[in-house]
Amino acid sequence: MGEVSGRPLRELIDDRLLDELLARSRDEAGGLRLTGEGSLLGELVKAVLERALEAELTAHLGYGRHSADGRNSGNSRNGAIRKTVQTGVGPVQIAVPRDRAGSFEPVLVPKRAGRVAGGLDDMVISLYAHGMTVRDIVHHLRQVYGTELSAETVSRITDQVLEEVKAWQARPLEAGRFLLMIAN
Repeated sequence: MGEVSGRPLRELIDDRLLDELLARSRDEAGGLRLTGEGSLLGELVKAVLERALEAELTAHLGYGRHSADGRNSGNSRNGAIRKTVQTGVGPVQIAVPRDRAGSFEPVLVPKRAGRVAGGLDDMVISLYAHGMTVRDIVHHLRQVYGTELSAETVSRITDQVLEEVKAWQARPLEAGRFLLMIAN
C-alpha cells in the first residue's frame, strides 16, 4: 500500500513540494493541521479528487482536454462547478467538471451527493459497529475531522447495515462450555 508502479510514494514526491505543503498547512501557532478545512490532507484529497474527476470526464467524452477530437463532437467540456464534499479528512471544496450536454455523471462524487463515494460511509458504519450512538458519531466526526453530518444522514448510513447487525446479534451460539464469572 502507498506504492505506485512498485515505487514507494515518498520517492515520487519532491522534497520542495513536501516543504511547500507543510508550510501551507501550519496554523497561526505554527502547528500542523492534518485534517479539516484547509489542511494538508484536505489539500491533497482535493488535488486527487479533481484529477480523478477530470479523468472520468475524459473517459466519458472519449477525448482528452484540448484534443482536436473534441471539435464538433456534439459534446465538450463546459467548465466546472464548485462543490464542498465531506471526506474522511473533513470538508473539501472541489471543482467538479461539466459537459455541455449535461450527460456526465461522476462516479467518485455523484451529482447531488455531499460525500465522496465510499470512505465516510465506511467510517460511520465502523463507528456504529463499535457501539457508538448516532449522536456520538456526529460529535466524533465534528471534533476529529471537522465534518458536519446530520443525525438523519448518519442514521441513513447505519440503516444500510442494520439488517446485517440484527442477523449477527441473533445468530445461534455454538453449544459448548462457557466461563461464568461473578464479581462482587
